[in-house]
Amino acid sequence: MSPNRLAGNPISAIGRAAIAVIAACGRVAIFLGKGLAGILPLSPALLGRQILHIGWLSLPVVGLTALFTGAALALQLYSGGARFQASDVVPAVVAIGMARELGPVLGGLMVAARVASAIAAELGTMRVSEQIDALMTLSTDPVKWLVSPRLWAAILTVPVLVGVGDIIGIMGGWLIGVNALGFNSTTYLANSWAYLESWDVVSGLIKGGFFGLIVATSGCWFGIHAAGGAAGVGRATTNAVVAASIGILAANFVLTGLFF
Repeated sequence: MSPNRLAGNPISAIGRAAIAVIAACGRVAIFLGKGLAGILPLSPALLGRQILHIGWLSLPVVGLTALFTGAALALQLYSGGARFQASDVVPAVVAIGMARELGPVLGGLMVAARVASAIAAELGTMRVSEQIDALMTLSTDPVKWLVSPRLWAAILTVPVLVGVGDIIGIMGGWLIGVNALGFNSTTYLANSWAYLESWDVVSGLIKGGFFGLIVATSGCWFGIHAAGGAAGVGRATTNAVVAASIGILAANFVLTGLFF
C-alpha cells in the first residue's frame, strides 16, 4: 500500500492517535514516578513551603465553596423532599453527599483552579526564562527540587482540605436547616451523625489524595514542558487547569465505581 493511501486510511489514523495517547501516558507515568521518588532524602523546608502554599492558602476558597454548596444542597433537598413527605432526610443526605461526592470533587476542582494554574505559571516562567536549564547546568535535578515537593504536598494537604470542607459543608446545611427550614438544631446534627458511616468519610479522603496528585502532576507537567515565551506560559496554565479538572472528574467516576 502506498504511503499516500496509508495516510488516508481512517484505521491507520486511529492507530496513530492511539499510539500517541499511549506514548503520552507513558511519559507522564515516568515523570510522575521520578517526581514521587525524588522526595528522598526529604527536604522539610521545600515540603513545608509547598504545604503552606497548596494547603493553607487554599483553605478560604475551599471553605467558602463547601459552605455555599452545603447550604444550597439542603435547600434543594428540602424542596424536593417536601413533595414526597421526605424532608426529614435532609440532614442525612447533606452529610453523606458532602462526604462522599461533593466535598472531594468541588474541593479538588477549587484546588485545581488555584494550584494547578499557579504551579504551571511558576514552572513555565522558569522554563522559558531558562532558570530550569541553569539548574541542570549546576547538576541539580529540577524534578527533585521543583516537582517532588509539590506532588507530595498536594497528596498530603488535599485530603485535609476535603475533610475540613466536609465539616464546613455540613455546617452550611445546618445553618440553612435551622434558620430557614425549621429544623431543630439538636435533631439536625443527630440525624447527620447517625446516618454518616466512617467509610463515607474515608472514601472521600482517599479521593482527595488522588485528586491532589492529579492537580500537582498536571501543573508540574505542563509547567516544566512550557515553551514559546509568555504565550507558552499562558497555554501551559490553561492546559494544566483543564487537564486537572477533567482528570478529577474521570478519577471520581472510577473511584466511585470501586468504592460502591
